[in-house]
Amino acid sequence: MIVQVRVDDRLIHGQVALVWTKELNASAILVANDGAAKNEVAQMTMKMAIPSGKKLLIRSIKDSINILTDPRGKNMRIFVITNCVKDAYEIAKNVSQVEQVNVANAGRFDQTDKSKIVRFNSAIALNPEEITKLKELDKLPDVDVFSQGLPTSEKVSIPQLIKGKA
Repeated sequence: MIVQVRVDDRLIHGQVALVWTKELNASAILVANDGAAKNEVAQMTMKMAIPSGKKLLIRSIKDSINILTDPRGKNMRIFVITNCVKDAYEIAKNVSQVEQVNVANAGRFDQTDKSKIVRFNSAIALNPEEITKLKELDKLPDVDVFSQGLPTSEKVSIPQLIKGKA
């Protein structure tokens, strides 16, 4: 079972590893990111941030989709983290068990021309391609898409987030 797909451009950090993993009661974290899947230094760093007793997988988007559609994982509580909306969309589009996507921290390190970036709040700044994918993601049936930085923060729906911005 996928407890949440989170878009967080930092991938794993203290808030994700400790607060969200506990809040979601996740037994495993899957970092779905093509770059991290090829970067041994990034993998070592992420492994150090994971609480003991939690399983960590770092895979490409394609391999992540294969893992998430494998029936052997249906009884695990998997927390999926990716660093961009485009990848979250690919996962949600191809994996039927995705019930929620939290677009929490996205686009802040995007190298797109700054004049083309739309800043939605202090944690989300997206380029035109990511905005398009965010709208497509929000249209997927049976997937609750929202933005929530911390479990104690208010959930903001995607229409509320983009209202007047895009």
